[in-house]
Amino acid sequence: MNLLKPKFWDYKKPNSLSYILIPISKIIEKILKLKKKNKKKFNTIKTICVGNFYIGGTGKTSISIEIKKLLDNSNLKSCFIKKKYLDQLDEQKLLENFGKVYIETSRSTALKNAIKDGFDVAIFDDGLQDYEISYDLSFVCFNKKSGLGNKCVIPAGPLRESLDNLNEYNYVFLTGNDENVLNLKNSLKEKNHKLIFFEATYLPTNLKSLNLKKNYLAFSGIGNHSTFLEMLHKNNFKISSDIQFPDHYNYKQKDIDKLWLIAQKTNSCLLTTEKDFIRLSDKVKKNIQFIKIQLKINRTEKLKELLSLLNEKN
Repeated sequence: MNLLKPKFWDYKKPNSLSYILIPISKIIEKILKLKKKNKKKFNTIKTICVGNFYIGGTGKTSISIEIKKLLDNSNLKSCFIKKKYLDQLDEQKLLENFGKVYIETSRSTALKNAIKDGFDVAIFDDGLQDYEISYDLSFVCFNKKSGLGNKCVIPAGPLRESLDNLNEYNYVFLTGNDENVLNLKNSLKEKNHKLIFFEATYLPTNLKSLNLKKNYLAFSGIGNHSTFLEMLHKNNFKISSDIQFPDHYNYKQKDIDKLWLIAQKTNSCLLTTEKDFIRLSDKVKKNIQFIKIQLKINRTEKLKELLSLLNEKN
């Protein structure tokens, strides 16, 4: 079942409900610590994990794609690895536009298949909390706007593991629009002062196919709906209204009918993300437009330098 995340997760501090749920969060943290002892190193292939602490909406898939592009330019044969989740077919299809994707219920099994096929590097879209594999390079992704939420682990908050675990990582990606990230960086540095930061900004790539003079009803079922809206406003879209669905939402005909009724009242066109568009049935796609995006990464030369080290080790 797809559910919208609780609002109290994004409060600056835990509320009373968070404190009630913290004992469950502590149990989850202990389970994760036990799993960390069983990591396995694969020496015949290099591994990059693009993961997150904050659950959803941190740009893992987009960052994985940009890393793949850089590896392609370095003549490293790379592939993607995704764990098999039925509600993440949209991300799997996006990745398939840029390279081979191995999808299995076990990431280790997928990695072994990539090794058999002779790949030099495997890029894991998600997987920091999957402790089967010891990665050669890991990136922890955060959304600039959502930040750390109330800083609690699920279910008390939006974090998949404790921020204390940041001392095990070296590199952080901050994705979003043009938000000020000084406070976020300082909060993260409190956990690990050696962190190296990369920032990435969402850029639409198909603006020429859209009419900015029209009104739009913007809808999405992604991890960070507000970041999507801010990108639209930043690029001068006229947004008459917007509707948020749960992350990876499987749209039904009644949902689309409702959206059309609202759009008609405001003389608006329907506009969504590419990930959402993939999840729509062919029957309704004809009259719905979508935004294609890519990430513009700062410190690209530093990122290339990190990736080149993988090439040297090969």
